[in-house]
Amino acid sequence: MPEYHKEEQEAETAERLDLLGKKILYAARDELYLGMRFLDVALNSFSYQMNTKITPFGTDGAVIFFHPQQLGGLYRQNRILVNRGYLHMVYHCIFRHMWKNYPLTSDLPLPSGEQTKDTSLPLPLTDQNDPLDLSARLWNLSCDIAVEHLIDENFHRSVRFSRSLPRRETYRKLEQEKKTLHAERIFRLLVRWNLPEKDLLRLEQEFYVDDHQYWENHQPDSKPDSNFSVQKKWQKINEQMETDLETFSRETAEKSGDLLGQLKIETREQQDYREFLRKFSVLREEPEIDPDTFDYTFYSYGLSLYGNMPLIEPLETKEVNKIAEFVIVIDTSMSCSGDLVHRFLEETCTILSESESFFHKVNVHILQCDETVQSDVKITCRKDLLEYMEHLTLYGEGGTDFRPAFAYVDEMIRQKEFQNLRGLLYFTDGYGIYPQKMPSYQTVFVFMQEDEQDVDVPAWAMTYYLPVPL
Repeated sequence: MPEYHKEEQEAETAERLDLLGKKILYAARDELYLGMRFLDVALNSFSYQMNTKITPFGTDGAVIFFHPQQLGGLYRQNRILVNRGYLHMVYHCIFRHMWKNYPLTSDLPLPSGEQTKDTSLPLPLTDQNDPLDLSARLWNLSCDIAVEHLIDENFHRSVRFSRSLPRRETYRKLEQEKKTLHAERIFRLLVRWNLPEKDLLRLEQEFYVDDHQYWENHQPDSKPDSNFSVQKKWQKINEQMETDLETFSRETAEKSGDLLGQLKIETREQQDYREFLRKFSVLREEPEIDPDTFDYTFYSYGLSLYGNMPLIEPLETKEVNKIAEFVIVIDTSMSCSGDLVHRFLEETCTILSESESFFHKVNVHILQCDETVQSDVKITCRKDLLEYMEHLTLYGEGGTDFRPAFAYVDEMIRQKEFQNLRGLLYFTDGYGIYPQKMPSYQTVFVFMQEDEQDVDVPAWAMTYYLPVPL
């Protein structure tokens, strides 16, 4: 056969395989849509591209790449496997697994109650000594388990498939603490399990569905946010789905496992705590040269005309938005974990001690309160804050009553302790007696935990869920 005929035949074969693979993916998309209409936009957010270097398919958030022969084999085996694979990739995108930063295993502390003098994790967790490679493996596995757990909990006929014994046993171990199994939590649990190589490999084989080679965070030299528009698209899809599931599609949500719970956690984690604290900042002048208001043309002209006399001098103050007056209240009742209180204070104080967040002179009060105000420490500068954290002691462990802290702050305002109090940050588990009257300052109840909780926070207060660190 002449060479040009052979090339034509190969091109025709490739075109036929490409068309067949796309038809299979279209069919999977349509079948998923019939059972889960709230996924309409998500299911239609991909283009399809044949790729013989992928096994059997994978995505970068914009394109689904597929190996035609492997995809066809999967379809002949059982079309439900293709449906599950498509939904698997959709969930990866909805939760933005391919763009999230994960820590090196060597940077993770041991679980609470298991710390020794050396607080770094014993490496290797497997037979491999590369913490970057190990972290990538654990993160990929965590993401796969998270979305497979959601799909296995899904009662829609298009994805229903019997679970294997190893899979059921893995879920049983993960569900022991009865918390939402999102990827970050599973990652922490896998680190805690300290799996030997053969067990880790067995789990990877059990939960492998799609190829992650096009994930940005999978590559050690990848640039963060290099595909920002695609990320923003999936963030909007995430937010719209959460709204739909809470309003129009509640019955569908009940058939889709804990999808709504994971969406709520994902939405919370997009909020930057540093930016959130800026809600309590004020505009004030601070000694600092402001380059934005300085005209170098007049300055240079004056020097050239008069020798050493500029026509304009730089302003020695600059208007900036920073935190000046603020109250932090720590719930020290028995229901609040001391470890979480320390983490919350470390996170908050780290941000407040940064020069771009804190004026040189401030008026910040840190209260400790259970059913009464146990302590009040005034912070006036960064040095005070660092000393407070260094000698931190918690007082209390009684019941929970939020009213004494608000009454105490209101009295301080009457005593002219504050000139312009912008806000109060109350770290708590949320269970206690709330004041009925709205205060004259903004109030935020901060929770540090992974799952939504049913607490009756007053309508006039804001809530913020500070993500539990990995």
